[in-house]
Amino acid sequence: MQTTSFNEVLDMHIGKHGTKKREKFEQELRIELLGDAIKKARKAKNLTQEQLGELVGVQKAQISKVENSEYLQ
Repeated sequence: MQTTSFNEVLDMHIGKHGTKKREKFEQELRIELLGDAIKKARKAKNLTQEQLGELVGVQKAQISKVENSEYLQ
């Protein structure tokens, strides 16, 4: 049985590094991970989305969109 690395699987199914499809995938992944990190940090500080929005100067809806990667669509 032959093993395949995760990077090889990505190359086969998403495209090799440098292709537009791969770059888009990696950018969306980074944005989603950032949203998850913001949400975890906010919850660790026991802040609501509204409270965080007030601290950084944006509306609650913008915090929600970042945390849920909704602005990607």
